[in-house]
Amino acid sequence: MKYMVLPLGCQMNRSDTERVRTVLNSMGFEESEFEDDPDLAIKGIIACSVRQKAVDRVYGKIRNWNASKGKALTFLSGCFLPVDGEKFETLFDFVFPIDMVSELPEMIRERTKMAGAVSPPSDIYAGSDVLKQAGIESFWQLRPSYSSKVEAFIPIQSGCNKFCSFCAVPYTRGREISRLSANILAELTSLLGKNYRSLTLLGQNVNSYGLDRGNSELNFAALMRSIGRMGRETGKDFWTYFTSPHPRDMSGELIDVIAEYDVLAKQIHLPLQSGDNEMLHRMNRSYSLADYREVVHGIRRILPEATLFTDIIVGFCGETDAQFERTLEAMREFQFDMAYIAKYNPRPGAVSARWADDVGREVKERRFVEAGEVLRQVASRKNKRMLASEQRVLLCGRDERKGYLFGYTEGKIPVRLGLNTATMNGEDVENRGEVGEFTMARITSTGSLSVEGRVL
Repeated sequence: MKYMVLPLGCQMNRSDTERVRTVLNSMGFEESEFEDDPDLAIKGIIACSVRQKAVDRVYGKIRNWNASKGKALTFLSGCFLPVDGEKFETLFDFVFPIDMVSELPEMIRERTKMAGAVSPPSDIYAGSDVLKQAGIESFWQLRPSYSSKVEAFIPIQSGCNKFCSFCAVPYTRGREISRLSANILAELTSLLGKNYRSLTLLGQNVNSYGLDRGNSELNFAALMRSIGRMGRETGKDFWTYFTSPHPRDMSGELIDVIAEYDVLAKQIHLPLQSGDNEMLHRMNRSYSLADYREVVHGIRRILPEATLFTDIIVGFCGETDAQFERTLEAMREFQFDMAYIAKYNPRPGAVSARWADDVGREVKERRFVEAGEVLRQVASRKNKRMLASEQRVLLCGRDERKGYLFGYTEGKIPVRLGLNTATMNGEDVENRGEVGEFTMARITSTGSLSVEGRVL
């Protein structure tokens, strides 16, 4: 029997999916990549309720599945609001919080009368103390069935204490819970033993990691230092990323640590959300534009080579044209290499859901387009500086275009790489550029959000 689990949301959803796959694999199911596979017995979605667009995708999928359901059972888990969960319960066979995935075998057994174990076998957990743990701690100890042999995502924290007025995460994931650092480092050690090259630490607010555990746990800078030392002591070659931090908690100590160790990637994702102080206050972001500027100046001073990514919301409640213009000015000032721009949508549970969503759809769309154009202008100028340079690139896979590979630089700039003529005429690709390894490449052309080059 086959199954398929579809992550719809952020990298945390993708990481959650890898652990859900482990549970289903342990029951003897075989994974399929195709949702129209006639042999599918289980179809699942790991959802995200943080944005309405992601919720709409869930509704679209389940309606299609139910219209041609056949014999497949359906389930929903992940990150969702109670109000969404109640609605989904009428559409899916099973709806459950992600930390209750260990109960999925029992749900399936009861519905299908399937024989066998009703709980995941203990050997799919890392560590012998897992049965003493509960909830998210137990879930984190599931050994992931990674979806890539090159990149891996390591959850270090769940939930958030910031309560930004536009955000539903505290209501979907709850308050901050930090994973034990010993378990994080054990998972990372296992990945290095399998020659993973890109490791991303995941949390809703990673740089407040450990604060909920007081003096019994490392803080985030200390955790990153432990990873840096691990790389130095083992001689392993890899890049470590993290997402997402909060500007209020971005310490100088953390930036110093990143500068000290080669395996800590020189790329910072620092969500801005708005360039206007009044909007930042209404968003409950707990920093001003001047505070954000001070953090960026510290990054530029200590890590001048680092790329800077951000998040932007356009059309938040009450945003005027003048306030939006200040966001565009901030984007030009901070020279972001990448920005994830979103049109504001109210989410049930978040404070702003009680306010008037008074910026029209057409205005939001116009601002979305304008912000995207500023991003492309800034990033294009920055990428042009890479032209004719030699860059170290992690090869992640084969591009859709024949004779090319794709990967990214340490700063997470996407790269399409052409191979030599012999390779394009049929010679084994691995002779010139092996997926999962680092290579040096000369950049031959640049675009606004990516570059092209050739393997040296």
